[in-house]
Amino acid sequence: MYQVLSELNKTPGITGSMVVGNDGIVIAADLETGYEGETIGALAASITSNIQKSLDRLDTSPWAQVTIEADDAKLFFSDARIGILVVTTEKQVNVGLVRLEIKNALSRLTTESR
Repeated sequence: MYQVLSELNKTPGITGSMVVGNDGIVIAADLETGYEGETIGALAASITSNIQKSLDRLDTSPWAQVTIEADDAKLFFSDARIGILVVTTEKQVNVGLVRLEIKNALSRLTTESR
């Protein structure tokens, strides 16, 4: 799992990545930023839980990925089946490339967890 995160972090613009449980507990992290893993883990669990509840009310499929754009960074939360894959990036990043690399990382994480 750490190798997948390390490889993901080599993508230009990505500043860190981690996998957290749906309860917000950090499973694995490779954060190169000033963010605290526990804080991001709790944030990811709270946000994705609220989004799933909203989607349930709309009678639509489960969430797959959430992107948050802040003034100085972007956060990507993706359903990794074993938890939530969280990726932090610089503000100016190639979003298409990041999403492609997240997709590849999710595939590798799913394969490893079997």
